[in-house]
Amino acid sequence: MRFDIITIFPEMFASVFSGGVVKKALEKEQLEVRVHDLRDFAHDRHKQVDDRPYGGGEGMVFKPEPIFEAVESLKQNDRSAVYLLSPRGIRFNSGLAERLAGIPQVILICGRYEGVDERVSQHLVDAELSIGDYVLTGGEPAAWVIVDAVARFIPHVVGKEESVRRDSFCGGLLDYPHYTRPRDFRGLKVPAVLFSGDHARIEAWRRKKALEKTRSLRPDLLEEQTLTPEDRKLLRSIMKKGKEDESD
Repeated sequence: MRFDIITIFPEMFASVFSGGVVKKALEKEQLEVRVHDLRDFAHDRHKQVDDRPYGGGEGMVFKPEPIFEAVESLKQNDRSAVYLLSPRGIRFNSGLAERLAGIPQVILICGRYEGVDERVSQHLVDAELSIGDYVLTGGEPAAWVIVDAVARFIPHVVGKEESVRRDSFCGGLLDYPHYTRPRDFRGLKVPAVLFSGDHARIEAWRRKKALEKTRSLRPDLLEEQTLTPEDRKLLRSIMKKGKEDESD
């Protein structure tokens, strides 16, 4: 798949994909990332891409003309997806990352300054995307995050693809606890079940711990997903134990 990133600071991407999984995907040509300077699509003498907002107010607003021209010149076909990176956008998550990995071309527009002319949002992009409820100085860091998250779902990019399916948010739960050597560190011991050799018991333990962590740290995820009957049974026992612990 291919990412086209539109920004006024292309130099910010010079080294961000020079290591890790994304670098490997680029080298294997499983992923292509092209960064485009928005000013290349402005044709006045000063390469102006922003202007003062109508109605007054602080800051500057990206003009529609260069953004429309950039997207229209880069978009390959109707299967391509175009997103404006904005704090008011829909929340980017693991499920969306997986869906984007199946799209041949994704165009990301990095917002900046006070905002982007509303006609871009209303008539050019498929949606606005946000990586969290906070404001960045620009959409560039959000683009890094999205490329990195999506790359992990591209087939053969991650060495052990099963690990991707077990990560936090895949399947609606946070990840289960992980342990490695030493077995006993300062009296803090690795759970004995992990040495049992009983894979069914280990899987059951991991599922229970994932439910416990999700209920403790992100209970909102449990409300959003459909739990299996076995998960519901486990969750009831976890909640019952929690109430018993509180009463002690």
